[in-house]
Amino acid sequence: MFNRMNLQVFANHARAAAENMSHTLQRTAHSAFVKETEDFTVMLISRKGESFAVPMDLGATWYPGLTFDRAINMVDDYKPGDVAFTNDAYSCYVATHTPDTVLWKPVFFEGEIIAWTGGHIHNTDMGGAVPASLSRALTEIHQEGIRFPPMKIVNEGVFDENILKIMTTNVRKPDLNIGDIKALVGALATGERKVLAMIEKFGKEAFLEGVEALLDHAEAQARDVLRSMPDGTWDFVDYADEDSVEANPCRLKLKLTISGDAAVLDFTGSDPQLASSLNVPTGGDQHHSVLLVGIYYILYTLNPKILMNTGLTRPFTCIAPKGSVLNPVPPAAVGMRSLTCARLRSLIFGGFSQAVPHLLPAAPAGSSSIVNVMTTDERTSRTIIAAVNPVVGGAGGMPHRDGSNGSGADAAYLRNTPIELTETETTVEFVKYGLARDSGGAGFWRGGLATEMAFRVFSPDSRITARNRDRSFFRPWGVLGGKAAMPSDMVVNPGTPNMRRLGNIDTAVLQPGDVLEIRSGGGGGRGNPLDRDAWRVRQDVDRGYVSAAAAARDYGVVITDGALDETATDLLRAARRAANGPAGHFDYGPEREGYEKQWTLEAYDLLTEILTALPIHWRFFAKTEIFRRMPGRSGPEGVEAAYHEVCLRFPEMPRHQFRGQEAAE
Repeated sequence: MFNRMNLQVFANHARAAAENMSHTLQRTAHSAFVKETEDFTVMLISRKGESFAVPMDLGATWYPGLTFDRAINMVDDYKPGDVAFTNDAYSCYVATHTPDTVLWKPVFFEGEIIAWTGGHIHNTDMGGAVPASLSRALTEIHQEGIRFPPMKIVNEGVFDENILKIMTTNVRKPDLNIGDIKALVGALATGERKVLAMIEKFGKEAFLEGVEALLDHAEAQARDVLRSMPDGTWDFVDYADEDSVEANPCRLKLKLTISGDAAVLDFTGSDPQLASSLNVPTGGDQHHSVLLVGIYYILYTLNPKILMNTGLTRPFTCIAPKGSVLNPVPPAAVGMRSLTCARLRSLIFGGFSQAVPHLLPAAPAGSSSIVNVMTTDERTSRTIIAAVNPVVGGAGGMPHRDGSNGSGADAAYLRNTPIELTETETTVEFVKYGLARDSGGAGFWRGGLATEMAFRVFSPDSRITARNRDRSFFRPWGVLGGKAAMPSDMVVNPGTPNMRRLGNIDTAVLQPGDVLEIRSGGGGGRGNPLDRDAWRVRQDVDRGYVSAAAAARDYGVVITDGALDETATDLLRAARRAANGPAGHFDYGPEREGYEKQWTLEAYDLLTEILTALPIHWRFFAKTEIFRRMPGRSGPEGVEAAYHEVCLRFPEMPRHQFRGQEAAE
C-alpha cells in the first residue's frame, strides 16, 4: 500500500522516465519545430490507456490527461517491439489535427502488456492544399494532408516500409517527417526501458498499484482545489475574430457550475461547426484533454505540486453538443483547432476568474502564431520549408506581479528558435525581434508585452503561413479595473508605400525584398492602473515597456524629460478618479463593447437556438446569411427579422419554431 512518501518516490521515478523520453526525442529530432520549438509530447500510459506521467519542463502542455484506450483498441495483436500510430483526428480523437502524429508502444513484462509509452510530434508538413498543411481557409479535412487511421508503423522492431513510402510520396519534406518519427520511436523505447527498470525496482504488483495510486492522487488534488472554491454558476463568452476567412466572429460560450468537489463545463451556446478549419475534434468526450487544457493551467496555478495525469480530468464534466465548433462531425476541417483552443482557454479562465477573482490573472494574449516559410535557398536552389518562430504574446497581469513578457501564460511552452539558426536553415533575414512597447494592458499589475518579429525574404513566391492568427479585433481582456491589451497585427512592408495590413490572414506570398512583420497581442491588465506605483510606471518607461505618452494616458503618471513629476501626477490621477465611474469585473476594449451593442447576449442566444434546431449541414450557412442581413439591426428582434428574410430567400432550408411562434412563412 502506498503512503504519501513512497507514492512521491514512485511519482518521481515516473516523471524522470518521461523526462528521459523527452530528452531522447529533443536531441535526436530532425525538424526545428520539434527540437527547438518543442511542439511534442511524451508520456507513460497505464495498461488501460490513461496517461500517468508526463515531463514538466519539455514539450507541449496540452495532453497530461490524454487517454489512449480508443486508439489502442483499434489495433489488433500487439507484440513486443510493435509501435502503432495515427494522425487522423476523427479515428479515435487522440490526434486532433493532421500534422500531429501520435505513436504508442506496448511494454511487455512476463508475456503481458503492463503499460504503454506514447507521445506525439508536430510534423512540419503532411501534404495537403498549403505548405505546412494548415490554413483557416481550408474547408474539409481532406485538404489538410494525408491521414493514417490507427495502425502499426513498426512490427516487432521493423519499420513498415510501405507506410513510410506512402508518407514520403505525399509530404513536402519527407526527411523531416521520417526523421522526427524515428526520433519519437527511440523516445518510446527509452520509456519502455525505464518502465521495466521501475518494475524491477518496485515489483510488478507494486508498479500496477502505484500507477493507479498516481491517478487517484491527482484526482484527489483536483477535488481539493475545487472544494476551496465557492459553489455557484458563472457564465462567460469569448470570441475568435473570424469563423472563416474575412467573415464573422466565432462565439464560444461557457456555463461553469461548481458543486463541492466537482465541476461541469457546459459549452452549449457555442457556435455551430464551421466551414473553415477552426473546429476542435473531441467526439463529445466529456473528459477530452483538449477541452480541459485551461483547467490544467488553473489547477497548476492554484497548486504547483499537483500531479499531471489523467486523474485530473475526473472531477470535470464537459458538455460539447454534437455539430458544434467544439464537437464537429466529419469531414469538417480541424487543422487550425489550436486557434480555437486558445480562445477556449481564455473562455475557461474568464469563467473561473468570476469564481475566484482574487486568485487568477487577466487574459493572456491568446494569439500564438506559428510561422512557417516555404522558399528557395538561392545558394543551393533547394526548396526550404521550416518553422521560423512562434510569435507568442504576454501573460495577463497576475494577483501578485506583472504578466510575463513575450512568451507568457498558456503558450509559454513554445520556445523561440535562435535567430542565427533560423537564418541558416531558411535563408530569411530578421530585421526585428523583440517586445512591443505599450502592448500590455494597463493595470495595477501590467499585462505582459507582446512579441513583434519582422523578416525579409530573398526568393520569388516565398510562401508564408502564420497559423493561429487571432486577437486582431477582440482584445485580451483586463480584470478588476485593469484594461484590455493591444490587439495583434500582421503587415507586409511596414512603413513603406507598399504596406499591406493583413489582420488575421494566415497565408501570404512574398517577393524578393518583401518584409513581413507580425505582432502578437499583449496580456490584459489587472487592477486599477491609477493605483499602480508611480515609480513602477517610471521604470516601465525607462525600460521601453511603456511610452511617456501612455504613462500619462493610461496610468495618470506624468514624466517630463525622463523625470517623474509627482505634483502633476497627483493632480492628473485625482482628476481621472473623479471622472471615472466604477469598473466592472472585465474590460473587453471598445471593439467588443461596440460589437455587443448589436449582438447582445439575448440576440446571440436566439441565433444559437435557431441554428441548433437546423440539420448540421445547414447551420454555418444559416449563420452566415443571418449575419449578412444584420447591419442596421440589433437585438433579438433584429435576429428574428434577418432569419425571416433568410427563410424567404431559401425556402428549401428547414424552418425553426421558436418562442412559441411558428417561423415566418
